[in-house]
Amino acid sequence: MADIVDIAVTAESFKTLVAAVQAAGLVETLKSPGPFTVFAPNDDAFAKLPPGTIQTLLQNIPQLTRILKYHVVPGKLLKADLAELGTVNSVEGSPIKISSSDGFEVKNATVLAADIEADNGVVHVIDTVILPG
Repeated sequence: MADIVDIAVTAESFKTLVAAVQAAGLVETLKSPGPFTVFAPNDDAFAKLPPGTIQTLLQNIPQLTRILKYHVVPGKLLKADLAELGTVNSVEGSPIKISSSDGFEVKNATVLAADIEADNGVVHVIDTVILPG
């Protein structure tokens, strides 16, 4: 089975996420045994950001790293696990609210595809870049 990074690299819809993870130096971390739960914004999610945001973040690696770490939770949490918890703490340190009452949402993002299993965790594809705070 592929790891989290391999899944993102082979999918056609995560080019921006892969570039951001590489720029932030998080590839090795996300290839480690983990396990991790990753809320992965697709390219359309990054496209919804205001113009210039991605370029600004690529020039501010500490901020980019903080945002990317906010999309990662320690442990392998499937949709059913997340629905029971209601809130999880990200690797960045801030809580992330989970809602499964009307669809499946992570903070202000809708989960487009859940429970994509990897060697070192699970990926949930989201339609919006989530921000701490």
